[in-house]
Amino acid sequence: MTGKTLELVGDVITPDRLASEMARMYLDWNNWRMPWKKLMEEVNRYVYATDTTGTSNATLPWKNKTTIPKLCQISNNLLSNYILTLAPKDKYVFYVGGDQSDDSVQTRKTISNFAKYMMRHPSFKQGMYRSLEDYVHKGNAIAMPAWLDQRVNQKDKTQVGYVGPIWKRVSPLDIVVNPTADEWTSSPKFYRTIMSMGELKDYLEANSNDENREAFQNLYDYLKEIRMRARGLYGDWVERDAIYQMDGFGSFQQYLLSNTVEVVTFYGDWYNAEHDIFEKNRIITFVDRHKIMNNQPNPSFFGYPPIFQAAWLRRVDNLWGMGPLENLIGMQYRLDHLENLKADLMDLSTFPVQKIKGFVEDFNWEPGAKIFTSEDGDVELLQPQITIQALVEDIQMLMNLMEEMAGAPKEAMGFRSPGEKTKYEVQRLESAASRIFQQKINQFEEFILEPMLNAMLEMARRNMTSTITIPVFDDEFGTQQFQQLSVADITGTGKIVVRGARHFAEQAEMVQNLGGLFNSPGWQFVSPHFSSVKMANMYSEVFGLEDYDIVSPYVNISEQADAQRQAQALQEQLHQEMGTATGLGDDHDMSMQQQHGAPAMGLQRNPPMSATPAGTLGTQ
Repeated sequence: MTGKTLELVGDVITPDRLASEMARMYLDWNNWRMPWKKLMEEVNRYVYATDTTGTSNATLPWKNKTTIPKLCQISNNLLSNYILTLAPKDKYVFYVGGDQSDDSVQTRKTISNFAKYMMRHPSFKQGMYRSLEDYVHKGNAIAMPAWLDQRVNQKDKTQVGYVGPIWKRVSPLDIVVNPTADEWTSSPKFYRTIMSMGELKDYLEANSNDENREAFQNLYDYLKEIRMRARGLYGDWVERDAIYQMDGFGSFQQYLLSNTVEVVTFYGDWYNAEHDIFEKNRIITFVDRHKIMNNQPNPSFFGYPPIFQAAWLRRVDNLWGMGPLENLIGMQYRLDHLENLKADLMDLSTFPVQKIKGFVEDFNWEPGAKIFTSEDGDVELLQPQITIQALVEDIQMLMNLMEEMAGAPKEAMGFRSPGEKTKYEVQRLESAASRIFQQKINQFEEFILEPMLNAMLEMARRNMTSTITIPVFDDEFGTQQFQQLSVADITGTGKIVVRGARHFAEQAEMVQNLGGLFNSPGWQFVSPHFSSVKMANMYSEVFGLEDYDIVSPYVNISEQADAQRQAQALQEQLHQEMGTATGLGDDHDMSMQQQHGAPAMGLQRNPPMSATPAGTLGTQ
């Protein structure tokens, strides 16, 4: 069987030298981060744990298996606050020109509108939220742009649907880099994806042209053949080299029988020792870790692969960052340890251990039970000596400490720190307590959000083949218009700048400082130099009131004038009604006037009719 297997591998599997060398490098770099992957697995178990049986606390000899989901609560707290704080409005996206000709008002407005068009697509928020989950759970958020064309031809030959770049989240477990490199951007990268044979065929057909169509077809036939050969063999395969051992599969034969294909794409510089050629900024794709599928230069204008990373806490001399939950695992372990210890002590106090001495007849442990013993027999209850209240205090202290260590201040959850403080002191303390939180948001914004928007803009410049129509919302008039964009319209030498979280924090602190200024004695001297209209716009922006359209220059004055006009008109109408006879009698009219507050003097009443003899009414 061994000879047959080796003969099959030698005859059927024909590895490429370049693919084999890259696969060995991929394995080496992947093995270097195995401790980090095991730590991520443990963090994932604790975050989604329902009891301690699936965690490292399962080894403790406790009867109770309760877990306090503190890590899950911290991750949810951080994630929800990150999402709400990070770029709350797409209006905080600006384009800054690279030179004088590129910094015109029209260019800035056009590219800013296109950036907002990309951000408003659902895939952008979904991808960013998933990257934020990696940022919190794994400490590393990685993303890259991808092209999406959802245009559909209608009967009138018009095309509708989104066309442009989208945010593609890259799992940190699927990308391999040299962890000892100086920085992320220039480090070579391996990106691993798993697809079915049908998806691979669709990918090859979509990316084929006259030059590579035959090579792609031969590669697909080869991959299909070795999978058919694997189904025709019986017994275990003995792999000639560990390079064929795929992640997530028991053996190479099981991998082939699963009808899936591992596709690994290399981004970066590569030295071809066979031809003594240094290839710079290449994209090399190989499948099954032994066959080259594609080898081409990176078409990006940046000169480096557009794959970006934001690390929650950077390690020294290591590209893989540390997350907020990793160094809390030990505290979570002790938290569950104390909780189950407390529960076991409560069980022992409620149902204590019985120490039986001498001969004791069988008895039921219940209220009012009688126990019959011999002369030297006895039954004694063994009570634990540890107080449960001390364990409760330790548990509460641990949970508060874990919250602070994660960089999530108590004020973020609605709890105010103890102590009597003035209003200004509370504002300053809240600002200081959230500095770690704000700094982590700024990192995500600076290292991944802004580069991703610029990379998406660069991809649009390369891939747009015709004009597209984007919706543009006019904030001044509250209307939505449509704009035609071409490649020339979104071409510039500047960059997109996001001021979401940073701008939001700066404005919030500015409002606090202005509150102190308004209450200071010097405000009366400087107030004439402040614009009330601009301050109203600032307050509307900080408190999120733009959608309600309640800020307009001096609108309150005009509304007060309208209110006075309405009051005066109603007052005049009321006087006319009170001055008109109802025909119900003088007493009724007088009571109605008094009910409406009308004075008794000065009101004209109709004079009474003269008495007329009976039978002469209406006659002369």
